[in-house]
Amino acid sequence: MRKMSICLFVLGWLVFAGLLQAQQVCPGLPYVANTPEDELMQAVNGADKPEEQVAALDKYAQEHGDAKFMPCVDEYYTMVYLKLNNYDKVVEYGEKGLASNYKDVMLMLNLLKGYVASGKVADSTFDVINEAPAVITAESKPARPPSVSDADWQKALEDSAAQAKDELVYVVYAFLQLVPRVSDPNKRIEQLDRFAKTFPEDAAKSAPQINYDYFIAYKMANKPDKALEYGEKTIATDPNNLLAHNLLAYDYAIGRTNPDKAADYAKKAIELAQQMKKPEGVSDAQFKQEQDSQLGMAHLSLGYVDFTRAATSKSKKLGPAIDELKAAADLLAANPELQGQALYYLGYAYESGYPANHRGAMDALSKAASLQSSWKPQAEELLGKVKKAASQASE
Repeated sequence: MRKMSICLFVLGWLVFAGLLQAQQVCPGLPYVANTPEDELMQAVNGADKPEEQVAALDKYAQEHGDAKFMPCVDEYYTMVYLKLNNYDKVVEYGEKGLASNYKDVMLMLNLLKGYVASGKVADSTFDVINEAPAVITAESKPARPPSVSDADWQKALEDSAAQAKDELVYVVYAFLQLVPRVSDPNKRIEQLDRFAKTFPEDAAKSAPQINYDYFIAYKMANKPDKALEYGEKTIATDPNNLLAHNLLAYDYAIGRTNPDKAADYAKKAIELAQQMKKPEGVSDAQFKQEQDSQLGMAHLSLGYVDFTRAATSKSKKLGPAIDELKAAADLLAANPELQGQALYYLGYAYESGYPANHRGAMDALSKAASLQSSWKPQAEELLGKVKKAASQASE
């Protein structure tokens, strides 16, 4: 351990060793022998268990909480808590370290790892992502230490460049994992815009995911024109995106903006849903429920398209619409909102035929009214009208 502290005392060797071996820990915060920092590092590096490392860090923090070395202590906390899979603590100490205006690559990456694994996100996370390229670049190009051969220095620079590339890959990965967690759609759009400016090449490479994230954000923000624009971009860059096909089909159908596109996208969604493969770790029941939901949504869109087409055609044939809506209602058992919608339209279709099928309409509307969905009031209202019509017809 004494040998380690002496090596770390020599700043030039520290930089060079960091380049040749691995990502640097706390660059710019060196420590010398026979100091509390040296004692801490010996305790941390000599510990057999992560819990012992935490205890050593706690002791130093309690005794030297105002030391300039504290950002490095926070960084070590993030490293140890990552080992312990305690991601809330990783985030806590990562945020604390960055709040001291000290930034290095390992601290920033550890914080991002903590957020990705914790399932959480914060506005500050995206500041870290957008600042990361500059910090990574700066660390990958340190001053050349004395007495280093040209060959060794060139090799060190090549290794450092490769490491910087890997670090940026993780930053991009973290962004793609974190941005869907932003609940405010306008903030999500803002972060997507920032990412496109900071990482233009990566945004282009990740176009299928970026376009889809924009699509969902604009839908959430109730901006249908932009949503349709990015929905089309999503399918153009990712032709097998099942959910994008389903969402576009639904928007074009229910919005009555393009029934032909709605039908095409819904049919493609059915094809893709039938080709779904069960992921590892997913039960048969969970997989079937997801597959049924996707199929049901596609049949709902097709049913609505057939219903509106029948209403404007001379034949007024509602059979195809009824078949599609019945299929949708059966498949959407796990989604009361969409099932309620399918049943409401089904009841409407039964009642719109000639002669009206009052019994079919009442059965469908009764089921729709029994579900906790936004369609419940409409189903109850229409059910009342159908019952009245049925009563008058029987007199």
